Amino acid sequence: MQVIKIGVLGLGTVGSGVVRLLRDHQNKISSITGCKLEIKTIMVHDLNKKRDVDLSGIKLTNQVDDLVNDPEIKIVVEVMGTVEIAKDYVERLLNADKHIITANKDLIATYGSELTELARKNGCDLFYEASVAGGIPILRTIVNSFAADRIIEVKGIVNGTTNYILTQMSQHQVSFAAALQKAQELGFAEADPTNDIEGIDAAYKMIILTYFAFGMNISLEQVKVNGITRVKLADIQQAKKLGYNIKLLGIAKLINDRVDVSVGPVLVPEDQPLAAVQNENNAVLVTGAAVGETMFYGPGAGELPTANSVLSDIIAVTKDIVLKTTGSRFNDYRRDLKQAQPIDVCYSYYFSLRVKDQPGQMLKITQAMTKANASFHLIIQTELDEDNARVVMTTHKMSEAQENQVVKALRSLDGVEVIAAYKVLPN
Repeated sequence: MQVIKIGVLGLGTVGSGVVRLLRDHQNKISSITGCKLEIKTIMVHDLNKKRDVDLSGIKLTNQVDDLVNDPEIKIVVEVMGTVEIAKDYVERLLNADKHIITANKDLIATYGSELTELARKNGCDLFYEASVAGGIPILRTIVNSFAADRIIEVKGIVNGTTNYILTQMSQHQVSFAAALQKAQELGFAEADPTNDIEGIDAAYKMIILTYFAFGMNISLEQVKVNGITRVKLADIQQAKKLGYNIKLLGIAKLINDRVDVSVGPVLVPEDQPLAAVQNENNAVLVTGAAVGETMFYGPGAGELPTANSVLSDIIAVTKDIVLKTTGSRFNDYRRDLKQAQPIDVCYSYYFSLRVKDQPGQMLKITQAMTKANASFHLIIQTELDEDNARVVMTTHKMSEAQENQVVKALRSLDGVEVIAAYKVLPN
């Protein structure tokens, strides 16, 4: 039986999971691929750190050259994180004719096109199923199962940290700060959670999903990104009274054959599947012209779920090696990027305002809406304190350009503070 040697960059949570799964499922993997897969070398930062995984027969090194210059190593798994350092290592490995599997969404979202072209040039595979939604095989599903369909929209919960925080706020009536602290204590949030709570992590994943669904390469600067740091418990409670849950959603959709990509808090009707996704779980809804709406649900992170996606890529590369078909792109669907215009991107909106309790304020708010040609669906006014009232409005569908006008006009009003302006998904 052919033996294929594997190298690994990084031995953290996911790297350890890869070692465990490869050992535990060796017989099944061999029967599927017809090859014996062995991890030969793992590059780590600290050679003396104690590990809780069986490393017998595996060489540990802190030098990437031990993988680059080893002709026996055919596949390298990159699970070390970082962007620029990882890019340098991956480029060197591809130029040494190593096939690459990575879970590094930041790397792929930033340099995916460049690395894909380098892999093709060297006849190497570059797979990254684990970079989006952890254990959910969403990328390969889009490539294979939706190949004959025209995808219209991809939206979902693609960051487990923010979904955990919003779930805790909703179910246990705690503040954002308290929910974040609990997420950090349980290991769902990093010590520095900025990328998660500001929506950047979700945006990177939506960049990759946009490429797979629509064949268009979009940059982080071209994604409209808002995080959850300003989400108030009062708005979560108010949304529930109106029949919605607030979720951080990534949305990529075709509008007039142009793509619009955004990440931000969205009011999701309670009877829709995404509203029921709790805690650290992820879910992605793919809408095809032929098949309609399909949801893919599962753990978005974690040692074994993510490692399982890595293993699926390892198996795919191994089959390509055996069949001598390496060097094909993970996703061959490519189109020129065309972005939708704000006038064509339409949603209903939820506005939460802090308003000075004085005569004429509602008139000014109504005039601001009228000037933008936007109409109310409902208005709720409650007392906030002795000097201020809280005004919640939901609107009929309007364009993003109108919403921008409304927000700008409201912010210009004396005694009016815009606390939240969120999209509302239709029932």
